[in-house]
Amino acid sequence: MVKIKAIILAAGYATRLYPLTLDKPKPLLPVAGKPIMEYILGKVSEVSDIDEVYVVTNNKFFSHFQKWSDGYDTRLDIKVINDGTMTNEDRLGAIGDIDYVITCEKIDDNVLVIGGDNLFEFDVCDMHKLFEEKNTSVVALIDLKSKDAVANKFGVVELDKNKKIIDFEEKPAKPKSSLAATACYLFCREDIKELRRCIEENNKPDNSGDFVRYLTSKKEVHGFVFTEGWFDIGSHDDYKEANAVYSKKT
Repeated sequence: MVKIKAIILAAGYATRLYPLTLDKPKPLLPVAGKPIMEYILGKVSEVSDIDEVYVVTNNKFFSHFQKWSDGYDTRLDIKVINDGTMTNEDRLGAIGDIDYVITCEKIDDNVLVIGGDNLFEFDVCDMHKLFEEKNTSVVALIDLKSKDAVANKFGVVELDKNKKIIDFEEKPAKPKSSLAATACYLFCREDIKELRRCIEENNKPDNSGDFVRYLTSKKEVHGFVFTEGWFDIGSHDDYKEANAVYSKKT
């Protein structure tokens, strides 16, 4: 039986959140008293097929994540991976970091990839059910109800009636739909092998959405549309809003 390995992308420098992230990685910032990373892993741990989690970070914040991991109680086997970068200028980018982990750890399984600043409330088990039902890679999507809300900000997706992705654009100025791709993907073992080809053919693409766009041009990929809460924490306003919402839940 093919298991699922989880990769949490945590190698960014979050310059838009300075000074909060000058000496603290964004995924470890507290929201209502708990690090963003722990909300993510709480969701991940509910999927029984996931047995290992790789948190990929940079050299600047490696010790922060290692210290956090040592004190975090979970059933998951967590390994912190240092991609060796030191600044925002030499970062590998999302696709580079996924490839780095897969290559270094010799991963040959299905792979769940989640952005380390992706604060979501949907059940990953529901996404996993669609993954098994369709037997394809799956992208988590949210309908922001307005094309203006997604323009120039998110990967934008069009689906057919069977939830198959028929179009994917990365941060379009004139989006064709209001469905935004969130930084949560379940990739089939066979599809993840296309990552190296994507990198070679597209001159070091950066955003994880670049790989999704590449993949949808070659294979079937489906969208999992959720309606629960979601925060893409990229700015001080996003962070303040997330804290306000989650503080009300506690």
